[in-house]
Order: sequence, then C-alpha cells, then structure tokens
Amino acid sequence: MELLQLRYFIEVARLEHVTEAARSLHVTQSSLSKTIQRLEEDLGAPLFDRSGRNLRLNGFGSRFLRRAEKALFELEQGKQEIKDLASMENRTLELAVTTASTLPGILRAFQQAMPNVQYHVQMLTTIEMKSLLQRGEVDFCLSSPPLQGEDIECQIVYTDPILVAVSANHRLAKRKKVTLIELKDELFVGVKKGYGTRDLIDFLCQSAGFEPQYVYEGDEPARLSALAEAGIGIAFIPSTARNSRDRIHYIQVEDCKLEREIALLWNKSRYLSQAAHHFRNVVIDYFESYPV
Repeated sequence: MELLQLRYFIEVARLEHVTEAARSLHVTQSSLSKTIQRLEEDLGAPLFDRSGRNLRLNGFGSRFLRRAEKALFELEQGKQEIKDLASMENRTLELAVTTASTLPGILRAFQQAMPNVQYHVQMLTTIEMKSLLQRGEVDFCLSSPPLQGEDIECQIVYTDPILVAVSANHRLAKRKKVTLIELKDELFVGVKKGYGTRDLIDFLCQSAGFEPQYVYEGDEPARLSALAEAGIGIAFIPSTARNSRDRIHYIQVEDCKLEREIALLWNKSRYLSQAAHHFRNVVIDYFESYPV
C-alpha cells in the first residue's frame, strides 16, 4: 500500500466523482481509476459502489476512510513538528471563529507579541467548524457554543452575557430590564440559523412560548447593531460586541439565563507549534483581563 493510493482514495471518497477528483488532484481519470483499483486489490474488497463515473462509499470504504485520514493526518503532523522544531518555516496559524466580536483585540495582542507569524481566519457556522476540527485542518477555533467531540479539546475562556439592543426611540429604550415574553410581538434582526447565539435565542424564545419573527437574517453579526440602531428590529447582542453608540440602548433580560460560553477549541491530535501555544496564552490572558 502506497501513500499516493491513500491520498487519491481520500479525495475520491470526499468528492464521490472520478472526473472531479482527477481535476482536483491534477491527474488523468484513467490513472486515478487504476490507482483506486490497485488499492482495492491490495485490500481484497471494493471500497465504492460504482455508477459510471459516480462513486459512493460502501461499508468497507467508510471504515477505511477513517483510518486513511488518520494515517495521513499523523504523517502531516510529524512533518509540521519537525519543521517547527528545526525553524524551517514561519507557520501560518489556521484559525476559525463562530464569534468574531473579540477577534480584533486578540489578533492585535498576538501581532504585538509575535509580529513575524502570519494567520488565516475563517468565519464559520458551528457545523462547518466541527468538521474542520475533526479533520485537524485548523490550529484553533473560537466558538460559541462550545463543541464536544472525541478528538476535540475544549477550554471555556469567557461567559458572555447577551443583551437586547433597541434603537433610542424604541418603546423599551428607557427600560433597564425586560422579561423575554415582553418581546414576543417584536421584529428581530439576527444571524442565520447555525450560529450559536441565534440557536440559543430561538430555543429560549420557544421555551418562553413564542417564535421570534425575523425581518433580517445574515452572516455578519457586526451588522446587527446598525440595523437595531436604524429601528429595523431588535437584536440580541453579546456584551463583548456592544458599542458606544448613543442611539442604541442595551437591556438585560431578567427571567432567564441569557449568556453564551466562549470556548477555545483544538484537535487533540494536531501538532501545536510554538506560535500556536503562544496564541493560546494570548487568548486566555485576553479574557482574564476582559472588563466585566
């Protein structure tokens, strides 16, 4: 069994299409098909159910895919560890977030401490993040809610109260506290389903006896403050994302535990470089000194 066979198999298994996999791997379809056939001959069992150029993993293939991904993952981590220890490269930290309100401050602190280290950040839904984590394709994730998994290490770094944001001329603008049921007839602006705060809000509203009516659902949490300020709808804003605009009023919800946990996540098996360890310390220090 060869490493090339494993790499080709994993790509075909993910795409389940010979033409697309060959294009992705920059090889010919015939070469790819022959490599997969040799692998199946070595294993003594078919890995796919075939229909033309379309392939679908069968039971043998699904089991072998988990092993193959782990094998290549461990080899890649060994390569990264040696390069890091030998200072052969300045690694780029791969980061993913579902909550971005604290990200500028964290990245600023990290840049000041390690100006030569680059990073790449993705804004993802909870489902997308968990998939990347399980495959070991990111160094760290900053997520709300926290995620659980066999290969996932989870450290709660902050408990963040969630507030109701209304425009200055809203009927509730003079209030300091409200109950959740008082909001049942309001129009809401929020992020799409799949983001942690949105899913939590929907669950709590349903528990209170109503379905929130959204007039805006988007992928940019930072846009919600502007929409609330304009009176388009009310928004649930984590305290870490509040701003100093005079035309937005923030109200506490008094009859339920409305808060989110922010967690730092990483794959237990992924090698953490020296830069990654430093990033983790920066995140922990940042939230420990975060104003209440």
